[in-house]
Formats: sequence, C-alpha cells, structure tokens
Amino acid sequence: MALPAGLVAKAVRGLEILYRRGIRYPISMAGAEQDLTTAFPAAYGQIPFVEAIRGTDGRLLVGVTGGIASGKSTVARMLVDLGAEIIDFDVLAREVVEPDQPAWRDITAFFGEQVLQDDRRIDRKKLSAIVFGDLEKRKKLESFTHPRISELFLVQLNEITARHPRPIVLAVIPLLIEVGMQALFHKLLMVHVPPETQVQRLMIRDGITKAEAEQILAAQMPIDEKRGYADFVIGNQGSLDDSRRQAADLWEKLKAIQGNPA
Repeated sequence: MALPAGLVAKAVRGLEILYRRGIRYPISMAGAEQDLTTAFPAAYGQIPFVEAIRGTDGRLLVGVTGGIASGKSTVARMLVDLGAEIIDFDVLAREVVEPDQPAWRDITAFFGEQVLQDDRRIDRKKLSAIVFGDLEKRKKLESFTHPRISELFLVQLNEITARHPRPIVLAVIPLLIEVGMQALFHKLLMVHVPPETQVQRLMIRDGITKAEAEQILAAQMPIDEKRGYADFVIGNQGSLDDSRRQAADLWEKLKAIQGNPA
C-alpha cells in the first residue's frame, strides 16, 4: 500500500478502528460463510438504507453515544422530557432475542441451549462471557443480531415519523462509533465522563472490582477518543441539574438547526 506521507497518521487511525471492529489480517473469520463487506460502516455500500433512515421529511436524527456508564440513557431521557423521541438500541437488542424470534433461533442453534435461562430467555451475562475474548464468536453473534436490530430500528423510526411531523429523534447506541453508524445520523451527541468516573460507576453498578472495571474499559474505544466524532458533547460527571442545563441548551440548538440538518 502506498500513500502520501501526510496521510499515514489518518490511515493508521482508520486501521485501528477497523481492528476494533474485528476486521484484521489475516481475516480468519471471513471464509466461505461471511461476506466481509457487512462488517464495514454503512457508507461503504448501504446507501439505500442510509437514505431510508435519514429521510426527506424534515426529521432530525441524533445519534447518542458515549462510554460505558457515562449516563447516555439519563441524558437522553432529559431530552425526551423536552420533546424528543427516542429509540434505545439496548432495548432493541433485547427485543430481537426474545424466545423464538429469528435471532434467538440462530443464537441457540450456534451457541447451544447452554446460553438459555430456565424461562428460555437468553442469559446475556453467560453469552457475553463466551464472546468477550473470542473475536470470531463475537462477530458471529453480531451477524445474528445486528441485521434484526437495524430492521426493527427502521420500523420504529417509521412509526415515529408517521405520528409526528418533523420529529427530533434520538438513537441511543453505546457502540455507535465502533460499529461505524455515523452516516445514519444528521448529528452526533457524545455523553462524556472521565475514565476514572466510568470505573467508579461500573464498580458500583455491577458490583465488580476496580481491575474488572478497568478490563471492561480497555476493551472499548477510549471515551476521550470518541469526542472527536461528536457534534455536541454533554459532560455528565457533575450534578443532575448541571446535566439538565446542558440538555436544555442542546435542545434549543437542535430546534434551531432542524430545518437544515446537513
């Protein structure tokens, strides 16, 4: 590969992002059963889907992301209180793996019934433990869930736009940057807290040790690195009143740009 010296740093950053997404060389998980192009961001060939999501009816789509335990859902609810609509991808991810749904059938066929609880629901902690350190199994799981999540997202988005003309829609997606979904949205909002705050919140929320919390963070894109992708940043390490003030300021900005989201 040859490229101008001035683009080397940009190329390295791009390769690092692809590496985190599981596109590595040699590509052991491609083989005969996976089309590698599905692992690339939407801008690489899913233009009709992008156009269907972004629409032409004056909707304003805001992708909401941040690091783990940064308070994405809390900030999103503040904006919903001000008038925004919301689609939470964590909720979608749970819905598509409900018992006997297509993704549920694929998961149980591949991983076995060992990943089921007594009520036949997916044991998310057990499944996460299986794929956490195994890239190929994680990509296989994503191939079962991601297409179904995208389909359900489009269904819910169409329901919102049918009810409300020119809505401001928040899509809360924890790994939005990592999976390359930026092209779907008019604007990106980053909910930010310092890494040390993430560690403390994770320890309290999940009842884990500091070392375990740091290991979870190490497996994700650093939160400060994500800031460079965002159009707006809300710092959520202070009081709830401070976060509400920032959310209110952002809401006014979103309403002001809604007529020209480009």
